[in-house]
Amino acid sequence: MATAGSRHFFGRQRELKALRADIERTGLDTLTGRKAPRARVLLVAGRPGSGRTALAEELIASVADRYPDGVYRARLTEPGGEPVPTARAARALLRDLKVAEPPGAAEDELTQLVREALGTRRAVLLLDDAVDAEQADPLLPDHPDALVVAVARGPLTGIPDVRPCTLGGLDPKSAIELLTSATGSVRITVDPQAAEALVEECGGLPGAVVLAGGWLAGRPETSVADLAKRLRGLTGDPLTRAFLLAHQALPQPAARILRFLALAPLGRADAHTASALAGCSVSAAATTLADFARLGLVAEVPDGQYEVPGHLVPLLRTQLEEHDRPAEAQLARARMLERAVRLLQSCRAVTEPEGSPARRRLAGLPRALRFPTEEEAARWLASRRPVLLACARLAVADGELDTLARRLIASLVRALTAHGGAEAAAPDLYGLHRLVLDVAERRGLHRERAAALLNLGDLDARTGRTKDALLRYRSAWEAGREANDPYATGRAMESVGGSYQELGDWQRAGDWYGRALAHRLARDERADQARLYGRLGAVQTYAGRYGEALRHWRAAAAGHRRLGDLPGHARALSEAARVQEYAGRPEESLRTCEEAVEWARRAKDVRLQAALKLRLADTLDRLGDPASARLHRAAADRLLETERFAYEIRSGSAED
Repeated sequence: MATAGSRHFFGRQRELKALRADIERTGLDTLTGRKAPRARVLLVAGRPGSGRTALAEELIASVADRYPDGVYRARLTEPGGEPVPTARAARALLRDLKVAEPPGAAEDELTQLVREALGTRRAVLLLDDAVDAEQADPLLPDHPDALVVAVARGPLTGIPDVRPCTLGGLDPKSAIELLTSATGSVRITVDPQAAEALVEECGGLPGAVVLAGGWLAGRPETSVADLAKRLRGLTGDPLTRAFLLAHQALPQPAARILRFLALAPLGRADAHTASALAGCSVSAAATTLADFARLGLVAEVPDGQYEVPGHLVPLLRTQLEEHDRPAEAQLARARMLERAVRLLQSCRAVTEPEGSPARRRLAGLPRALRFPTEEEAARWLASRRPVLLACARLAVADGELDTLARRLIASLVRALTAHGGAEAAAPDLYGLHRLVLDVAERRGLHRERAAALLNLGDLDARTGRTKDALLRYRSAWEAGREANDPYATGRAMESVGGSYQELGDWQRAGDWYGRALAHRLARDERADQARLYGRLGAVQTYAGRYGEALRHWRAAAAGHRRLGDLPGHARALSEAARVQEYAGRPEESLRTCEEAVEWARRAKDVRLQAALKLRLADTLDRLGDPASARLHRAAADRLLETERFAYEIRSGSAED
């Protein structure tokens, strides 16, 4: 097996040979002359700490050149043993596959996207620590030339034609080689029998042998026989005994930091996380984490992070419950959330212009919390994104840290949007808004509930789930009324109208736009009034009620003119001209369109002028005046040519 942070692999050659042979083995489908419809699935089964994942990774490394489209990984169990929802695993895979994820997509849609993406690739998919077949099966690619390597505790009953490669302990020779890689050869060669006794006490489990090797490496004066004797004096399975010995040997401050790592989201921590959990300095936390890595208690992963092996997290949680009061653990969680909030605020602030209030506040933060450049902040956010999202989920699930949870989510939303843009961040934002909704409903926070529902409705509407959006908007309207929040109420009424308009229900759309307009009129919100008159004009036009449509478009035009919005005034007049044309009043349409052209000219909106000139030409054709129509079309062409020339000049200046 591989040691923590090592590239070396010890033993398991018989298992590797059997797994490689299983790739070539004739499957049930090919026995009947048909090609297997799905990827070959190999299963590595064993207890946590048996080196299941290390064997799977070694196998993948040995055959990766046969799968030119890459290796993709999905963890299906959290470090503490909780199953990862299949939808979340699918989202992570889609991100690695560089496939766009529709915000708010259901599990079936997400897993289908994964299968479609993998269905065209000769790739390897590692499903790490699968709970059961129901969790893994939706992710299996329909591609006979792909390979799936699943890691699980036992058989995945329900996936056909899968024979598990079941792991026990390492053979004594390989276990001693693994031990030697940590301790050096001197103490092993002077007392080989003691080394054999030690690995026997460890049950040959790589997880226990690594801990034993780390313990010996930190105590060069202690013999191997002494460690074997100490292990025999403890109770429990080999992994538990090796861990207890390692934990007991740590200085009290380090042992406390180790226990609090059980609270780290996804079992991952960097110096900031460990510092906040334990209430120590960042430099002390960094030194301690590096020491833990040398002892085999954590594994170093990219970007300055460390990961607690999944088989140690339950043991850490037990020690945390035994040695630390619940109030201390809760305080540690709160410190971790507060640190994450401050880092996210700093991550966002660095995107603001120099001299802005956000940059001035950033300058006042301790150096350890500042990002020197926007690029470094973006890299930090990208590498910590899964952990930060998990942190938000854990904070909301806790139920006692809702204020901090809301601050964390708000900071995360702003940082993701600032660095990636709202469109790219939309899938993450959907999940975060749902978390806000959970907190708001639990706490009876009607204003926050309305805001979360509006945000979710917008994302649903953007991805074509109009009926879902409609339900969200109606619920937001009710929450806004309960909160006595005029903004949320007005916004929700207009959005309900927009959903009905998208569904082609002109009657209900007009009704809700009318309610929204009455709300804006009562509050004298003039820009919103002008916009809503236009939306009413649009649905009345679609419904064929041209008289009402014309009245609303005229009101919209007047509203924009009072606001000094000349382009808005010109566009509203152009829509009024369109309605007059539909109503069979071409002469009136012609006059209104000419008026719109004049306002577009005053607004210096060349494209709108050209569009209106073309509409005038069409109207003149219908009125039997082709000569005038040609003049207007020629004028439109000149306007568009002028616009293109101006754009080329501007582009050239920008390049210079």
